Amino acid sequence: MPRVSRKQADLNREIIVEAATRLFRERGLHGISVVDVMAAAGLTHGGFYGHFDSKEALAKEASERAFKQVGTRWRERAAGTDDKAAARRALIEPYLSTHSRDNPGESCPVVAFAGDMCHESPESSLREPFMQGLNRLLDSMANLMESDDAAENRQQALMQYSLMVGALTLARATRGDALSDEILEAALRFLTEEKPHSPPAA
Repeated sequence: MPRVSRKQADLNREIIVEAATRLFRERGLHGISVVDVMAAAGLTHGGFYGHFDSKEALAKEASERAFKQVGTRWRERAAGTDDKAAARRALIEPYLSTHSRDNPGESCPVVAFAGDMCHESPESSLREPFMQGLNRLLDSMANLMESDDAAENRQQALMQYSLMVGALTLARATRGDALSDEILEAALRFLTEEKPHSPPAA
């Protein structure tokens, strides 16, 4: 059998990572096998270990790519306006859409991987890309808040992004029921109102 060229080997590796990035987002970091990835990539199972030492090594790279893709998408959506509220809305609306709910392979890696992270040890190699990616997304949200106080912007980003993640997670868990759409609509309405809700009087 002729030896695969370096160019073809690099292309095959790219195909594997891209397929894994989609599959891991759809099923979680532990929800697929090497066989699943290679089948999705259209390549034979035996070729996997010519590119990666383990499934965990692939999962780490795929996680990094997923966060990079979302970070790029957020920057593109927020670009072109100096109105921070409009920029936030440009991130929030597609995030809390039925398309995002129904297409996890293209969507938020935090929602996809958070459940897995609950079971990873602090030393796990998979935690590093997750924590770095999550913090970058939180920084992006904080940069679009309107306070002059950086600590307040961080708090707002934590609250709003947590609501986005929770709403998308619940919407997927209830997909097929009217409650799913209700959850998305309620979270979207809350996050995009011009005036934030005030806590009830004591």
